[in-house]
Amino acid sequence: MPSRSIDPTVAVIGAGAAGLLAALSAARSGASVVLIERTRDGGRKILISGGGRCNILPGVAQPGRYVTDSSPNTLRKMLRSWPLAEQRAFFERELEMPLELEPETGKLFPSSHRARDVRDMLVRRVREAGAKIWFEAAVVGLRASDGVWEVELEGAPPLEATRVILATGGLSVPKTGSDGRGLQIAEALGHTMHATYPALTPLTASPHPHAHLAGISRAVTIRAPGTKPTFTTTDGFLVTHDGWSGPSVLDASHLAIRGRADGSRQELVVQWTEHDVDVWARRFKASRGTVRSTVGPDLPRRLTDQLLTEAGVDGATSLSQLRKGDRQAVLDVLTRYPIPWTGDAGYKKAEVTGGGVALSEVDPTTMESRRCPGLHLCGEILDAFGPIGGHNFLWAWATGRAAGTHAAAGVAR
Repeated sequence: MPSRSIDPTVAVIGAGAAGLLAALSAARSGASVVLIERTRDGGRKILISGGGRCNILPGVAQPGRYVTDSSPNTLRKMLRSWPLAEQRAFFERELEMPLELEPETGKLFPSSHRARDVRDMLVRRVREAGAKIWFEAAVVGLRASDGVWEVELEGAPPLEATRVILATGGLSVPKTGSDGRGLQIAEALGHTMHATYPALTPLTASPHPHAHLAGISRAVTIRAPGTKPTFTTTDGFLVTHDGWSGPSVLDASHLAIRGRADGSRQELVVQWTEHDVDVWARRFKASRGTVRSTVGPDLPRRLTDQLLTEAGVDGATSLSQLRKGDRQAVLDVLTRYPIPWTGDAGYKKAEVTGGGVALSEVDPTTMESRRCPGLHLCGEILDAFGPIGGHNFLWAWATGRAAGTHAAAGVAR
C-alpha cells in the first residue's frame, strides 16, 4: 500500500459499480484520486450479476418501480442526473463496450456476455484516468477536522483527503465484500438511517409444500393485495427445493419480508397464466371437456395436479358437472393462489439491500451529505433500490458519476 504522503484530494471508499464510476468521474474531472477497496480485485457484484453475463442496464428505465422510505421525488432527481440513453452511450462509446438487448427480458448485456469484461474495463479506465487503486485495504472509520477528512485504515496509517466518497454498498451477498461497515460509518457520522432489510431475495418455506415441484419454471403475475397502488409484477417464477425464486418473486420479496404497515403479514398471490379470472371463467363456461383437459394445456402437468388437489377437485370431472363452489375454488388457485412462504433467503442471496441513508440527507445533484460537508454518498448505501433487470446498476452508475464529478468540483472551488 502506498504511504500517506500521496495525500489525495478525493478518496473513494469501495470499488463496486458506484465506486468505480465515482473514481473514474472524479479523476476525469481533474482530481487526484485514490480508490480504496477491501477485496483483492473489486467489482465482485458486477462479476456475479446476470448469471456472470452482467445485466449492465435495463432496456427501459422505470423510475416508478424503485422502492424507498425517503422521498420518491428526490430519488427520481438522482436518477435523472444521468439518463439511460447517456449511460448506454458511455458504455458503448467511451468504454468501447457494445451492448445487446435481450428481447425476451428487456435487459442490456455487453455483447461479449462476460461480466468480467465490464469490471476489468472499468478498473482499466480508472487507472488510465490517473486514479490509484488500493486493493486489500479496509477502511474502519472517517473523521473530519478543519476541512480535512481522515480515512482510518486497518493496519495502516490514516489517509487525508479533501473530499471522501462513501460507496461501500450494503449488506447483500456478503461474500463479495459487503459487510455493512459503510452503513455503520455513515450512521456514526450522524446520518439518519432507514432500517435495512434484504431485498430481491428468494422466499423460503419450512416445511416446503411444493418441494416435489422443484425445477418448474414459468412466467406468472404476482400481486400484493392491499398495497396502494396494488403491487403487480409479471416475470419468471421458479420452484426451488426450499421455496420460490425467479424475477417475479425477487421483485415482490421486500413486501413479504417487511409486511404491512400495521405489522401484519403481507400476502402475495400468483396468477399462474396470462389468463385472469374473467378469461378462465369464460373458458370454463364454453368448454365441454374435463377440468384437467381445460386447464392442463396452459400449465405443467405436475403443477396442474397440485393446484387441483389443493382446490379439492377431481381433474376428471366434467366442467358441465362441476359444482359452483368447486368451480370457484379452481378459479382461485389459478388466479389468486397465495404463496405459502415462511421465511426468506436473507442477505446471503439478496441482490440488494433495502433501506440505508435517508435521501433527504443527501443533495440530489451533488450527492454531498447535508450533515457532513465534503462527504459524498452513492450506490447501495442509500435508501433506494429498483427491480431486477439492470435498474440497480442504473442507480449505481448515476449516483456514482454525480458523486465523483461534484467531489472533484468541490476540490477545485
